[in-house]
Amino acid sequence: MKKKRKIVVTGGTGRFGSVLKKSKFNYPLIFPKKNNLNITKFESVKKYLRKTRPFCLIHLAGLSRPMVVHEKNISKSIELNIMGTSNIVRVCELYNIKLIYFSTSYVYPGKKGNYKETDPLLPSSNYAWSKLGGESAVQMYKNSLIIRASMTEKPFVHKQAYANVITNFIYHEDFIKIFKKLIHKKGVFNVGGPTNSVYNFAKSNNPKIKKIFLKNKKRSLMPINSSMNFSKLKKFI
Repeated sequence: MKKKRKIVVTGGTGRFGSVLKKSKFNYPLIFPKKNNLNITKFESVKKYLRKTRPFCLIHLAGLSRPMVVHEKNISKSIELNIMGTSNIVRVCELYNIKLIYFSTSYVYPGKKGNYKETDPLLPSSNYAWSKLGGESAVQMYKNSLIIRASMTEKPFVHKQAYANVITNFIYHEDFIKIFKKLIHKKGVFNVGGPTNSVYNFAKSNNPKIKKIFLKNKKRSLMPINSSMNFSKLKKFI
């Protein structure tokens, strides 16, 4: 009997990975622990994927919040998000494993919004630069899918939200419904929810959330309008 194809997921203990574990998928999902698959060590990645031989790898592992850590510790940011991703790409290419990489809407300039996948990229923070660094490696490998995502936890984790920051936040659970339809696609896709301010998005589930405004001096860490265009996505879902 033919074995059912499986998917390896890095970063299974993260926020999105934890939600993904509970979801129903068409393929068995394997979530290796760091001591079994360490993305910063090429031989560790190679040994694990040579043994498991998945048809696909979903790469979630890396460094994200708090964003200021990417400004204060660029070495760690580079090691995990750029070098770690590069190791994943090299091994996936070696064994012809489909690679799905989770990037961010913050790779866009974040000023005018409505960005298409083909628009120029210009991150405004080290976090976004580190994610774009990972993208650069993945782009070289054609058996891959890059998702520029804008998602967050439910319920919204903060007690206040920016009223002048425009984005496409979508809750993890709702994101997964879209993600399942893209597993076999290749290239780059923007994925998120309707364009809205962070405050209006959060208020829909928490009427008591406090409205605040992003000041100019902090816009280097968070773009004012990173909203994306979903024309390409709508053609497939």
